[in-house]
Amino acid sequence: MARIPYFDPATATGRAAEAYEKLPALNIFRMMGHGGDLIESFSKMGAFLLNFTSLDPILREIAIIRVGVLSSAGYEIYQHERISRRIGMSDEVIAGIHEGPSAAVFDDAQREVMAFTDDVVANVRASDATFDAVRKRLGDRALQELTMTVGYYMMVSRYLETFDVDIEEGEGPVVSVLGDPK
Repeated sequence: MARIPYFDPATATGRAAEAYEKLPALNIFRMMGHGGDLIESFSKMGAFLLNFTSLDPILREIAIIRVGVLSSAGYEIYQHERISRRIGMSDEVIAGIHEGPSAAVFDDAQREVMAFTDDVVANVRASDATFDAVRKRLGDRALQELTMTVGYYMMVSRYLETFDVDIEEGEGPVVSVLGDPK
């Protein structure tokens, strides 16, 4: 159960009101309304990471779910497992994310992204070995995007857990993302 009441988006003003017009009715956004216009920048960054990077959508979701797993962030895991299935990720790969980078189901790219994510979450600075492997595979741009994605979802997971944001009842709204067949 949430630690504070959810915000009523109908009472938002200014940039927050404009942001709510574009957002699905998810509890994370309802909780964030207490922060006023903060929701605008938060949602823009999230939308950019989910829709406008060069990072492969499957690799992106592997990193996001892994951050959720390492952070024990049930809401984050739930939402991004839903997204992952819609973009074609198998249940075996999703199970592997919970198991860790050595899971047999991963190809080399997936394993490297998992190891990099684990390293950044645990140590803040990725080791030269995990950094160099992902850089060689993805290039500088996608490596930057992956690092920002890991950091953003670390923040999201901590926010969700601090406020005990509840998973929506029933199916809840669908979040459309890059890689989603719609």
